[in-house]
Amino acid sequence: MTAAAQVLRLLAEHGRTLAVAESLTGGLVAAELTAVPGASRSFRGSVTAYATGLKREVLGVDGGLLAERGAVDPEVARQMAAGVRRVLGADWGISTTGVAGPEPQDGQPVGTVYVAVAGPSGIEKVSALRLNGERADIRRESVRSVLELLASELGENARAQDTEQNGGN
Repeated sequence: MTAAAQVLRLLAEHGRTLAVAESLTGGLVAAELTAVPGASRSFRGSVTAYATGLKREVLGVDGGLLAERGAVDPEVARQMAAGVRRVLGADWGISTTGVAGPEPQDGQPVGTVYVAVAGPSGIEKVSALRLNGERADIRRESVRSVLELLASELGENARAQDTEQNGGN
């Protein structure tokens, strides 16, 4: 089972929805999700905020943060995930931002990527990646990484809910 299929299965099992904010992946995460039959049960939509200004204007990323650190930053990734979750009215939001190449960006070397997850009850996680390879490899690995991060969070969230419902510790 692909990471996208696993994520969509976990979301559907719990009646949850997902929204995606993408920069360097340019819609590849959304494409991976929508390639799975039945994705519409859980996938709300995506925002491809490739231009830095759109991260602020559409997703609500702090303009001062973008001016100070640039778009390739863990806090930017976190705010993108939280912002797309809010803007598209989803239970979960995920995001990708980074440098796929061929040139460095915002003082960050090629292969610097941040992926993030924002979910219910204040869940927020960011993962820093240092990826090697060509542009296409970096983008593909970013897609895999953000979906695996979400799958991990969904699994932990489901276990926590089961523990609460069963009165366990």
